[in-house]
Amino acid sequence: MYAVIKTGGKQYRVAAGQKLKVEQIPADVGSEITLDQVLMVGEGESVKIGTPLVSGATVKATVVSHGRHDKIRIFKMRRRKHYQKRQGHRQNFTELRIEDITA
Repeated sequence: MYAVIKTGGKQYRVAAGQKLKVEQIPADVGSEITLDQVLMVGEGESVKIGTPLVSGATVKATVVSHGRHDKIRIFKMRRRKHYQKRQGHRQNFTELRIEDITA
């Protein structure tokens, strides 16, 4: 069984037992959270597609850890204008382990 969920403005295809890094969620490590924005649930040939959400479908996940992604470097330059700007950014994430999908 798999599901397509929406969290942090992004959509993810998840299955039970899978680990996933999503945008930071304010939850303690080891706590169980419920993701209720389920867009699609599929099992074999049968697929339920929501309009926009599947009613009654939830995904239970456990928070494994919090962290920060690798640094990305932003470099802006205007040629012949003596303008250069360097900047870096590290995005926070929450790592989840998908426990159960209920339709």
